[in-house]
Amino acid sequence: MKYRQLTKEQFESLHEEFALFLASQSIDVKEWSTIKEEKPKVAEEELNVFSDVVWDDVLTRTNYVEHFSERSANLFKCDENEIHRIAIKITWDINLLEQKGFEWLMQNPMDNSVEIFKGSKPYHLDRNKEIFDLIEKGSSISKGEIFEYFSQLIG
Repeated sequence: MKYRQLTKEQFESLHEEFALFLASQSIDVKEWSTIKEEKPKVAEEELNVFSDVVWDDVLTRTNYVEHFSERSANLFKCDENEIHRIAIKITWDINLLEQKGFEWLMQNPMDNSVEIFKGSKPYHLDRNKEIFDLIEKGSSISKGEIFEYFSQLIG
């Protein structure tokens, strides 16, 4: 597998897409039931292939990822050939995971207790694998508003 198998909940939300995926391989509902019962390894392989297809599609369309902790935020812009990072660190007792703390940061981005670092690097591995790794480590796909806000502030 290139990534990881989708969760049960993810499969359930994609059941129509999975049915189309199986149909593209000439596997109908009855045959799928037989495969699951009689050839569980083959069924597992199909789930893995479908998971990789879904992940590749999602990751290819992902342009921004972000990760927040109590006193820091890492914002990523994922271009085609390189990834850009804005790292934000708060040096006083505030919790960015709470609405109050997040709002404070957005209203006081240039406060002396806010340290902002910016950098870029080419992808070390495959673009999608690096984005996937960030997600597996707790990052979330975002629309990029927070990244762009800070990017404009720091130039």
